[in-house]
Amino acid sequence: MIEKLPILSLLIWLPILGGMLVIFGPGQKHLRLSHWLSLLAAVVTFGLSLWALSEFDTSRYYFQFSEDRSWISSLGVRYSLGVDGISLPLIVLTSLMTMIVIVASWNNIKRRSSHYLAAFLVMCGLMNGVFAATDSILFYVFWEAMLIPMFLIIGIWGGDNRIYATLKFFIYTFFGSVFLLIALIYLGKQANSFNISVIQQMVIDLDTQKLIFFAFLIAFAVKVPMWPVHTWLPDAHVQAPTGGSVILAAIMLKMGTYGFVRFMLPIVPDASMVMADFMIVLSLIAVVYIGFVALAQKDMKKLIAYSSIAHMGFVTLGLFISFALLADKQVDAAIMAIQGGLVQMISHGFISGALFLCIGVLYDRLHSRNISDYGGVVNVMPRFAMFFMLFAMANSGLPGTSGFIGEFFVIVASLQTSFWIALLAGTTLVLAAAYTLWMFKRVIFGDVANEKVAALRDLKMREYLVMAVLAILVLLLGLFPGPLLEVMRTSVEHLIDCNLISKLSAEGMCS
Repeated sequence: MIEKLPILSLLIWLPILGGMLVIFGPGQKHLRLSHWLSLLAAVVTFGLSLWALSEFDTSRYYFQFSEDRSWISSLGVRYSLGVDGISLPLIVLTSLMTMIVIVASWNNIKRRSSHYLAAFLVMCGLMNGVFAATDSILFYVFWEAMLIPMFLIIGIWGGDNRIYATLKFFIYTFFGSVFLLIALIYLGKQANSFNISVIQQMVIDLDTQKLIFFAFLIAFAVKVPMWPVHTWLPDAHVQAPTGGSVILAAIMLKMGTYGFVRFMLPIVPDASMVMADFMIVLSLIAVVYIGFVALAQKDMKKLIAYSSIAHMGFVTLGLFISFALLADKQVDAAIMAIQGGLVQMISHGFISGALFLCIGVLYDRLHSRNISDYGGVVNVMPRFAMFFMLFAMANSGLPGTSGFIGEFFVIVASLQTSFWIALLAGTTLVLAAAYTLWMFKRVIFGDVANEKVAALRDLKMREYLVMAVLAILVLLLGLFPGPLLEVMRTSVEHLIDCNLISKLSAEGMCS
């Protein structure tokens, strides 16, 4: 039945239409109706994503639930959709976090709250489009379009310095996307098709691959963001409202690493092999150097923003350490490295989103993100402290939480090729514990710092529900990662096969 239903189109357009209906329907005049309509659209979208996941055949590597229609026939651009074991979990994550943000923002936004919720619905549909598009130009359209609602979320509902942060965010990401568009147009013309699967089968000489590699790198590295093009992220996080920070960290950063997996690794594998050491160095700088930068932060949001950069460095490390492993013909270790990076993407979505929500809970009550303004919160907010502790431990990579699985896979895989890379990567377990638990200790433990802290009230039922859902997910993925790994494995194995054949065979193609 699901094969006959355009479920991917529904996952894209249902939240977008829901957002439009909220804006042009009840809007601010009937605020309660707008809130319930937003929640309904988000819940249905999440339900559809779970349905797609339940019907997904994990034994097939190729795109499932495919849709293909003519769109811009004169240019050969098609409305082509499909998901594999890499993209579907990201769609589920996107739909889940959108629903959580809408619940968490229920009464917290006082100005144009209906428009605020509608912006997240529209952004949810556009982000789902990024992960579902199998036509490269359609991918680019969704990739660029989703900048608009985030631009508005930061620019309208952000902090005092929101205009600067918004412009910096937009300029950085838009500048990188120009190079992506040039590369996609070139590849589409050479392949005589903009279909991503067709482009992946092209035979491209090494010099051309290097040029395309750097075009992709500029676009995707900014989005991750990788060092040294990371400076827009802390500013965007600090100025964004809580919901904006959650989606920015939980979903938008994953689009850069998804671009690496979907475009860079299979399309320019020889250039990726040549540049693997360079990418590993950049990833290790993000893991180690940014970890020390996080230690120096006084603003809780900025600290978690830098933590996100360091943890995303683990994702890129896992993706590119696989090439060193493939060079040694260690296929199983290469699969482990890529799976570790992908699991880290999902885990970071849960943990970073939860931490930003925790900071949002404190900010809503005290209107401060400075660590020095807190102390002794556990005395007045014990339930909140319990959840905050779990998420802080998960961010530190505690075994039994989702934060451990991806990092463990990447470190073990790295050890197969270089002890020193594994050692440097492993420092994140020390640094993450240092900056996360130090922040936790100063905010949560000790005597009540001041009268404002003494007046704090513990979690409301709505906040408790949101925290409980994320806590369960963090523990489930940490204790039972098998189902997620099973969904990803066949697609990752196919990706590895493509890279092996491209590197070692004369044809340089995978079927």
